[in-house]
Amino acid sequence: MPGLVLRISKSGTKTFCLHKRINGTMPRLTIGRYPIMSLAEARERVRQVLYAIETGRFEDIPGIEVETKPTLGDVIPDYIEKHAKVHNRDWKRKEALLAKFTALHGRRIDEIKRADVVKACDVIHSSAPVSANRALAHLKHLMGWCVERGMIDASPIAGMKPLSKERSRERVLTDDELGALWAASDAEGYPFGDCMKLLILSGQRRAEVAEMQWSELDLERRLWTLPSQRAKNGRQHTVPLTDAMLDLLRGVPRFLGSDFVFTTTGRSAVSGFGRLKDRLDRTLPEGTQPWIIHDLRRTMSTNMAMMGVPQPVTEALLNHKTGVVSGVAAIYNVYSYADEKRAALDAWSRKLTQQIEALDVKPHLGPLRRA
Repeated sequence: MPGLVLRISKSGTKTFCLHKRINGTMPRLTIGRYPIMSLAEARERVRQVLYAIETGRFEDIPGIEVETKPTLGDVIPDYIEKHAKVHNRDWKRKEALLAKFTALHGRRIDEIKRADVVKACDVIHSSAPVSANRALAHLKHLMGWCVERGMIDASPIAGMKPLSKERSRERVLTDDELGALWAASDAEGYPFGDCMKLLILSGQRRAEVAEMQWSELDLERRLWTLPSQRAKNGRQHTVPLTDAMLDLLRGVPRFLGSDFVFTTTGRSAVSGFGRLKDRLDRTLPEGTQPWIIHDLRRTMSTNMAMMGVPQPVTEALLNHKTGVVSGVAAIYNVYSYADEKRAALDAWSRKLTQQIEALDVKPHLGPLRRA
């Protein structure tokens, strides 16, 4: 009989069930337990149920337990709301990656097989290998969450390995590329262009700069204090503000009643950096090697090493876990390497000025000046 299955629980209980779409949903109908009900009896019972469904009299059949399991498309919003928004600062990225499993959104969460996920991942991998690995990681976590909440007995993709091995990025922008990027950002203007300039000057993470708030800035003391709830590693982080950063911040417009520094609505921080990068790429010199916004951090770090800045200072400035004072000392050392970080950023600002002036893009210098 189509849809008739025998489910065997971990304890060994055997149950005849029917999987059949009814009114747009895919409930699991419990037919009876084996051996109290024989296979022949289960088939006959399923025949009666299927006939009732086809004739619109399913509700009249007594003794049928209906167990409705959600689809993956039902689970994702629930997972995002109850888990990701609570525990992950970048929950929007998680939501976007899980949305890539479109082919599985209509499948019941307990019917998704490893082979189904492999096939879906292959489709994603064909155009975006790294995204496929990230999407799989998020789906594995979602499945684990479903196990914890009793939606499924076990994850079908537990232990599943990434589709491809990722290499550590080594891309560092050249002086010419930095100058061209600065000029393009200057032409872009507020808010995206100014945001990109601050990314170049500070070396901080994209989301942390894009979501910067006026309440985090102390322009008099020349400090930007990133709260722990916004920092990727969950630790409060302070960034000294150089003359170039101060000039840039003092020149941006301020939305009335809004705390966001970079915004188009006043209600939320800027977004859409993919489209911004497409615009910037079109203005860069022909033959520019592929790059991503995160490469700006590596570029600054590499240049600081060339300038003789001690590695612990650079790590602290980038707010890497390896560069943060840990343990009891961290409680009393919130402003770790404050003077050293300021000196390093001042040196980086001077180097940027020299690079850009040497490339003769002075009309696009904007707020950047010698420290």
